[in-house]
Amino acid sequence: MASMNKVTLIGNLGSDPEVRFTQGGQPVCNFRMATTETWERDGAKQESTVWHQIVVWGKQGEACGKHLAKGRQVAVEGRIATREYDDKDGNKRTAFEIVASNVVFLGKPEGGGGSQDGGGSSRGSSSSQGGGSSGSKKGPTDDDPIPF
Repeated sequence: MASMNKVTLIGNLGSDPEVRFTQGGQPVCNFRMATTETWERDGAKQESTVWHQIVVWGKQGEACGKHLAKGRQVAVEGRIATREYDDKDGNKRTAFEIVASNVVFLGKPEGGGGSQDGGGSSRGSSSSQGGGSSGSKKGPTDDDPIPF
């Protein structure tokens, strides 16, 4: 029987991302993200917010640490993972995390930092800016009648 473990979320960072490095030098970024659902019941607006712990590995994690900040809207694709640990009282606990395979920066960066165009993806690239693979950028003075 087939199975699938895939998550897609769009929400806002609840804190600045934290980038650390494993003993082997692999970067890993952690941040909290809120998703909010709103609906109306009996004419009154209702709201429910869920917090998610996001883990992003490698160059993508470094890009998140560099370009994201508290309040920034992001789209995250990944999988649900569990991690067991002992709390300060010695009780076994289970943490549910989203291990991201793709993070897309949405909205405008807070405080003027980050990506200049207000969007971009950190999928497999250390740059969050879009662009062609040819290496040359066309400007409005080129022969192309459409400037994009």
